[in-house]
Amino acid sequence: MGFAVAILWGFSFLSIKVTLEVLPPMSLGLARFVIAVAILPFIALAMGERLRVKARDLPLLAVGGFLGVTLYFLGENNGVKLLSASESSLVIGVIPVATMLADRAFLGTKLGIRSWIGAVISFAGVGLIAARSPGAASSPLGFVYMGGAALAWVVYSFATRRVSGRYGRITVTFWQSFWGLVGFIPFAVAEHPTLSTMSMPVVLNLLYLGILCSAVGYWFYTTCLDVLGASATSTYINLIPVVSVIAAFLVLGERLGALQLLGGAAAVAGVWLATSVPVPKGAPKGA
Repeated sequence: MGFAVAILWGFSFLSIKVTLEVLPPMSLGLARFVIAVAILPFIALAMGERLRVKARDLPLLAVGGFLGVTLYFLGENNGVKLLSASESSLVIGVIPVATMLADRAFLGTKLGIRSWIGAVISFAGVGLIAARSPGAASSPLGFVYMGGAALAWVVYSFATRRVSGRYGRITVTFWQSFWGLVGFIPFAVAEHPTLSTMSMPVVLNLLYLGILCSAVGYWFYTTCLDVLGASATSTYINLIPVVSVIAAFLVLGERLGALQLLGGAAAVAGVWLATSVPVPKGAPKGA
């Protein structure tokens, strides 16, 4: 099941890239989470979870939804629009390391030398990925957006810890997805999306993102956490950029330069090195 999560979320960057050809970034986010919010109650039913939460926890769930859904996908969708799917996935892939360092900075969590070395290697790898030649097609602003997405997720992980232990994971995901959906609305309205250009491939990719990535993918991910534990699950999550790069090459014909390939390998290796030991809670839930 861990491999299934890596494949689902790895291909999500390709689907985002294809769908952004028609839908603006925040309109895509809104459509994706309308689908996810419609599907998640059925997953909760299958998992035996009740979606009821206490009124006092709704503001915290709303904050988590705005950070981890609205702001995260504001950064990711805009970033993917300006970068290749491969570049985007490799940058987002360092979120576990960023979260680990935030734990160290704000909670005083102790890190071993292996974690520090892995963090340095992973961020050095991202630096190589972002190194642009004068004729590069990708916009440097895309890396700013992706960095913003990573930052939003790190802050989200801290906000979510206060409420995650009170309810089931699907319940927390549903309510955060719902409030994140609400957060998309004003952005999407300002974009004035045109639905008349929607083609069947775009619709299928949108359904893939909403059903398989946002709903089913997270169901699989939480199951992995329960069965395998956070450390083993993180090993599978680290495969996501690898899946994205290979799939983007085979499906979209994307090609990374030699320097970016080196950076990508360093980023993935650094994340694996840093997170292949027990890490704090707050690993990313994916694209």
